[in-house]
Amino acid sequence: MSLGYLFGGGVGTEPHGLELYRAFPVVRQWYAEVSAWTGLTVGQILEEELPTAQEERQSVGTVREAALAVAVHDALAQYDLRPAAIGGLSLGAMAASCLAGAVDRRELFEMLAHARHTPEPGPDEPEQGIAIAFAPASAGEAQGAGAGTVDHPGQGVPGVYLAGDFGPTADGSQRLLMLAGRADALARLAADVPPGSVVPLPGRTIAVHSPLRRPFREFMAPRIDSMTFADPLLPLLSCLEPKVLTSADDVRDLFQRNSTDPISLVDVYTGMQQQGVELGLVMGPSIPEGILAFPFPVVHVDQPEHIQQALSTAYDLGIDLTGSRARP
Repeated sequence: MSLGYLFGGGVGTEPHGLELYRAFPVVRQWYAEVSAWTGLTVGQILEEELPTAQEERQSVGTVREAALAVAVHDALAQYDLRPAAIGGLSLGAMAASCLAGAVDRRELFEMLAHARHTPEPGPDEPEQGIAIAFAPASAGEAQGAGAGTVDHPGQGVPGVYLAGDFGPTADGSQRLLMLAGRADALARLAADVPPGSVVPLPGRTIAVHSPLRRPFREFMAPRIDSMTFADPLLPLLSCLEPKVLTSADDVRDLFQRNSTDPISLVDVYTGMQQQGVELGLVMGPSIPEGILAFPFPVVHVDQPEHIQQALSTAYDLGIDLTGSRARP
């Protein structure tokens, strides 16, 4: 039995990581390093209000979320926990790539900070948005087809795209999806379908993982091309297709496509299961607890007390902790 580390995606607006920061010297040292690399103060990373400009807000939010994900890893590493496989969604896929040894920590965070220079949308550009959607549990992916192949509400509606597949809900009754696109198209869709089946998220003005993020992808492409990538040191599961990323070129491709291509949690946890993972640690709070079904037990870790819970669960299940060590 082996251990997998799973990193969520998304950019939250709430403060994250304060308790870990106060509890562990290694986490305080880590935040000092992130501050030096990004030019943000520790307070800005941990708890202060995010900027109001869209792209700057997104950039600082990604630094906040990725810093916490790595902080959880470093807190666990003190107890010699070693994942046998690793993967994540969106931003979490980039953090996982870093901890699998495929990209340097400093280069990752400098890249995330650089994204704040992305040109803001013009006043005449249509507003973007994202929505949570619920589909029948039977709306599964075509076998082996990967992200973006699930039947979904709004399929074929202009301006609406499937951006994410989070898989079946914990009770097995529905499949949780993310839609992205033009805000007006999402609002019309929500009004046309049964109540509660499509829920636009307030304050979310970036159509993540859709073709509408092409300008961001093109702006960031030269920066990503300039980064040094290496072959992962342990199995790294893609969130863009059912695939284990084994080469530096695989990881570079993930970074380039991440902003415009749909993501799939199912691809990540199914790949982990195929690697023999029988306990998953969900790093940080970006995958809500108790909502989704997983093919193995999971422990969500984002508070100091969760560290002991992870250790106890691994011990109780007889998890093999001698897997490859992620690169510091």
